[in-house]
Amino acid sequence: MSVKSLKNVFLLFVIFFVLLGILYPVAVTGVAKLIFPYQASGSLYELNGKIVGSKLICQPVSYPGLFWPRPSSTSSYPCNPLSSGGSNIGPTNKQLVENIESRIKVLNSYGLEAPFPSDMVMGSGSGLEPYISLENALMQAKRVSHYSGIPYEELLKMIYKNVDGRTFGIFGEKRVNVVKLNMELLEWKKKDQFQKVY
Repeated sequence: MSVKSLKNVFLLFVIFFVLLGILYPVAVTGVAKLIFPYQASGSLYELNGKIVGSKLICQPVSYPGLFWPRPSSTSSYPCNPLSSGGSNIGPTNKQLVENIESRIKVLNSYGLEAPFPSDMVMGSGSGLEPYISLENALMQAKRVSHYSGIPYEELLKMIYKNVDGRTFGIFGEKRVNVVKLNMELLEWKKKDQFQKVY
């Protein structure tokens, strides 16, 4: 290969690097920030002026006064965005049965009885699923009401207000974003505390 050819190849590399590696991403990000500022920033939630999560990634919750997300199999801790993935345990694996049985025992300890929706006892493929089924949310409502002090009827209103329909009206089932629902629940609690003090 001649020196002239090498120069042309290098020049082409630099042009495409600047064009596709710098200008294009900056332009797309800039347009996204103008048109969809909330989504382009990661669909983040704030509470008391502090970022507490994203609408797109589940949050590890064990407090019974909040709605629980789907079980998560991510490493280190549940809903870990740095290690997205399922457990990859097949239906014939004893560990899967043990995991489901231990989750059922936890649910039973809070007064919940089978049959449970599958998303209440089985993890998602990504381990980061922010949605639960409407049935799952409704089943958790009495427990959340008991531990949070929010009236059951108020929780039902919150759940139905946060229901997302089927994708394109035909795919999937009705679902509820747990992060969004819990943020609303915490906002309601804050308002309730404010009303009690003043």
